[in-house]
Amino acid sequence: MEHASFAAGNVALVTGAALGIGRAAALRFARMGLRVCMVDLPSADFDESFEEVSSAASDEVAAVPTDVSDLAAMEALKDSVRRHFGRVDILMNNAASRAGRGFDADLADWRRLVEVNLWGVIHGVKCFLPEMGADGNPGVIVNVGSKQGITNPPGHPVYNLSKAAVKSYTESLAHELRTNGPSSVTAHLLVPGWTTTGKSEHRKGAWMPEQVVDYMLKGIEAGSFYIICPDDEVSEQEDRRRILWGAGDITENRPALSRWHPDFKAAFETFVP
Repeated sequence: MEHASFAAGNVALVTGAALGIGRAAALRFARMGLRVCMVDLPSADFDESFEEVSSAASDEVAAVPTDVSDLAAMEALKDSVRRHFGRVDILMNNAASRAGRGFDADLADWRRLVEVNLWGVIHGVKCFLPEMGADGNPGVIVNVGSKQGITNPPGHPVYNLSKAAVKSYTESLAHELRTNGPSSVTAHLLVPGWTTTGKSEHRKGAWMPEQVVDYMLKGIEAGSFYIICPDDEVSEQEDRRRILWGAGDITENRPALSRWHPDFKAAFETFVP
């Protein structure tokens, strides 16, 4: 990894670091010689993750239990990071919830999911961006989205809307950084494919979190904004066609989510073989 932000001794902050992609990213960063600040809610999983990352690290690792949806808690995290690390070079806003599935779900679950999935990202950027790149050093912000925030499959509308909002927010952030600076900081949208996360049993076709982190690093080094991961069931070409079909619902005035509409089943299967 030749990107200057990932130089040994630099500081990476990862939210949602107890399990899955966040844990894999923290471990990879530690093995690269970065100093790592791990952030998640208190849990046995978070404790285990901290022990694993610490044992693999050649430099400092800290675990700071924090609720990313709470702005005051995030500001306290910022102060703690400033005291212990001095700065943040890599900010990975990865924390997410999957609560509150359907339209009949408790609205408190919907609200909690949006507070974590969207406001957690906004709080991370609000707290840490102002000091990133202030000295001219390069910085990287990775916000973790989802293909569900792009193609919007039926079944989990609140998760989809939160990840669609993260996509829109990160696009605007990248443009703002490019036009108004600091120009040394770049924003990237990581869009995992089917990934074995949390404590889920690994299923054939899914990627492991470590594969997603590998793909993310390659995308950052290549300067990509959209880092859309394939998996062992869906290729990059299939992803492109699915995304284009969804955009075509607007330009062709088809029914919303026509990919799942019986009248368009054959046309979709022809378009995305």
